[in-house]
Amino acid sequence: MADRLSAEYYHPLEAVSPVDGRYRPAVQPLAAYFSESAFFRYRIKVEVEYLIALAGEIADETFPPLDEDQTASLRKLYTHFSLDGARAVKDIERTTRHDIKAVEYYLRRQMESMGLQRWIPLLHLGLTSQDVNHPALTMMWRDGWRDVLRPALLDLETTLKAQAQAWADMVMLSRTHGQPASPTTLGKEVAVFAYRLRTLREQFDHIPLTTKFGGAVGNFNAHLAAWPEIDWEAFADRFIHSLGLERQPLTTQIENYDLLGLQLKTLASINTVLLDAARDFWLYISIGYFSQRVTAGEVGSSTMPHKVNPIDFENAEGNLGLANAVAAHIAGKLPVSRWQRDLSDSTVTRNLGVPAAYSLIAYQALSRGFAKVQPQPDTMAADLERHPEVLGEAVQTYLRKAGRTDAYELVKDLTRGKQLTTEDWQALIEALPLNAEGKAQLRELRPGDYVGLARTLVRHA
Repeated sequence: MADRLSAEYYHPLEAVSPVDGRYRPAVQPLAAYFSESAFFRYRIKVEVEYLIALAGEIADETFPPLDEDQTASLRKLYTHFSLDGARAVKDIERTTRHDIKAVEYYLRRQMESMGLQRWIPLLHLGLTSQDVNHPALTMMWRDGWRDVLRPALLDLETTLKAQAQAWADMVMLSRTHGQPASPTTLGKEVAVFAYRLRTLREQFDHIPLTTKFGGAVGNFNAHLAAWPEIDWEAFADRFIHSLGLERQPLTTQIENYDLLGLQLKTLASINTVLLDAARDFWLYISIGYFSQRVTAGEVGSSTMPHKVNPIDFENAEGNLGLANAVAAHIAGKLPVSRWQRDLSDSTVTRNLGVPAAYSLIAYQALSRGFAKVQPQPDTMAADLERHPEVLGEAVQTYLRKAGRTDAYELVKDLTRGKQLTTEDWQALIEALPLNAEGKAQLRELRPGDYVGLARTLVRHA
């Protein structure tokens, strides 16, 4: 058993976490960004690019700039990094018990084999682990969002926008506090979710991608001691910009993590909007506003053959909750460190892919769920006809227009807590203190017509 547990490969059915077991096919695209192998690859990229930049900055007899061929060969160490390379780093780590040092020793061996021994002293020069780890983590998070999560989210947003337009004219009864309320359209209610997602996605995209880079405690101590003539801040800014990131000028030994925390909180807000949508769609299914397309071979209950459960929305809700719980812990934990550095962030940052994974599982479930739902306009129309009392808002407003100061109280006494029939409603209109013309106008009012600007709002959005 011990040998099996320590093996490099295991079957997904043996995985402890469902992310790497049951849901592995769903999250496979994220492995290129958040796996242990990916973390090694991104850290090797930071180390290699730093070495290249440092040799170019120092440019003396001991460490001349690397030529094009040497530079290209070094860059292949991360562009062609494979699982075999990850295993090699891991083998070294079993001895060093330090992953960054294992990366450095791995690169040292590779450089020796490439005939680049001359530049080995520049490997990891003046750096602390965070100077490599955090740029790598930031790039992983940036690329995973850009290549996997954001496209999946955009697909959901596009689907909701298309549904909003298609259903813009489908009038339905609103429910506030779960009770019948002023009518709206199904399209307008779906459009609200699309609008909220777009707003938060744009906010996420505008959060700067920053990282720590400044030596042991953020002061470039070793760099300045060895080469006092170099402007190390300017060098660091250029190097970090070359990675597509921004350097934080003031840090301790570790990244401040504030903006990464803000991104995680924004992701959680995005997920909260989707959780809200999942619950609303679930409820619309439960009252018959939506039916679901039946999937051949699918089972809804182990004992009740008739059931078609809204399992995709339920699955999404559970996974969104998990994503947000882990994201909240990471966002709250990382910015807090004892003095200049403690190591409690290390194990937490390794879980950065977990909220991404649970989010992706949820997005895929919602995509399936949205594809299955079919609006039932007849059910919605029948529901509207059963609740003419929701026109009480319009009636009391009309009475106000006619100058009645007791309009609200009058209509409240006639309608509050009552479910009226169409006949009851017509009798109520006749009893109102209005002239014949006013009563005639109100008699023509129907719940299906009382939607305000709902249709226009959808199309403008």
